[in-house]
Amino acid sequence: MSLRFIPVASPLKQYQTHRPAIDEAISRVLLSGRYILGDEVAGFERELARYLGARHCVTVANGTEALGLALQACGIRAGDEVVTVSHTAVATVAAIELIGAVPVFVDIDPVSRCMDHALIKRALSPRTRAILPVHIYGQPAAMEEICAVAARHDLRVVEDCAQACGAMIADRKAGTFGHAAAFSFYPTKNLGAIGDGGAVATDDPAVSERVRVLREYGWKDRYISSEQGMNSRLDEIQAAILRVKLPFLDAENARRRAIAEQFSSAIKGNSLVPPRPMSGTVHVMHLYVVESPERDALQAFLNERGIGTALHYPRAVHQQGAYVGRIRGSEDLPMTERLYETLISLPLYPELRDGEVKRICTALADWCSSR
Repeated sequence: MSLRFIPVASPLKQYQTHRPAIDEAISRVLLSGRYILGDEVAGFERELARYLGARHCVTVANGTEALGLALQACGIRAGDEVVTVSHTAVATVAAIELIGAVPVFVDIDPVSRCMDHALIKRALSPRTRAILPVHIYGQPAAMEEICAVAARHDLRVVEDCAQACGAMIADRKAGTFGHAAAFSFYPTKNLGAIGDGGAVATDDPAVSERVRVLREYGWKDRYISSEQGMNSRLDEIQAAILRVKLPFLDAENARRRAIAEQFSSAIKGNSLVPPRPMSGTVHVMHLYVVESPERDALQAFLNERGIGTALHYPRAVHQQGAYVGRIRGSEDLPMTERLYETLISLPLYPELRDGEVKRICTALADWCSSR
């Protein structure tokens, strides 16, 4: 009897876990007759702001546009430089260029895999206006140090929290350190919609109001554009689904960490390098990414055991055809480039059954013992 394949992620299992409440929420919206910017969106914005400890939250159509609108609302304009990392989803850089700004890369810290704050100063120029750290895989970046650099040079800070909803530094949620933060609710995220969705969190009422204006054609008064905006609205059905899921987020993140601890115990003492949560932070384990000098062989070994894997991401942004050779800082990213020769993601989501977790741990232990 063949074992059931374990995928890297399963939005379907997430839906099945919350199915009765999600089905009721969808029905409620359909029967309300209000499908855009209604009570569900307003309610979710309030609830997410309260959860994060932010004063304001504005939902938008997706995480990429959340980043672009957050930057724009913070005063970043076409031609301004934004310091970020190449170790991220392409969406981070696409969002910067979406508003005509110019990305500049700095390298990562090899342990946290997030932006190395010590390298930011060398990346600055007279055109630099913002720093955009990415809380990669659910590990918060060194925000206190990054914000200190920004303060010394009068720069805006926009956090990319697409993979880190619920992550913490000390007693503060990721997304509450910078001038604004962007979140994604793509279905595989820790807090995932059944479709696209995003949000901008901020303590600044002016930033919040500008995102609200920009997300709907620059309207302050309906049908009257006070400035050039766009159409980037979270629909009522997605907001209703997210309201169902939000109260379970902390428990589900805790389940992710518990599974991750079992994986890490299974590979101790081997050449595999597990995620290493930084002291004083709460990692939400959006992805469980190990480093292996034999990545391809490990991927084949796990696949034979019915265990899915993925590469997040196959190449760093600066190594991809659309970006090769045109972003300042690309020539000096040794830690990023080393990581991309070895990284591989294992299945990790709260709906993994104990038996499936044990199967993965056994496979990892078997791999390690054969090396």
